Amino acid sequence: MAISVDSPEVSRNMTQQAGYTFPFLSDQRLEVIRRYDLLHAGAGENGADIARPAELLIDKTGTVRWINLTENYFVRARPEDVLDKVNLLE
Repeated sequence: MAISVDSPEVSRNMTQQAGYTFPFLSDQRLEVIRRYDLLHAGAGENGADIARPAELLIDKTGTVRWINLTENYFVRARPEDVLDKVNLLE
């Protein structure tokens, strides 16, 4: 799933335009973003707080087992790298 500070309407429109098939959740109060220490203070439009670009692998207990943080939201882990991390947890 993805989590964003955007409103549900903005997230829904972006999801539809991009053709995403996974859940896209709105965290406008930054509660989950702060919980996982992903706040990028002042980095959004007009100095708004946003989430840092990140990918997390969270197990059934809610424990973060792997995290990939970047400074550029265009830089993402490759799917095969994420699957390798999942396989190491089994």
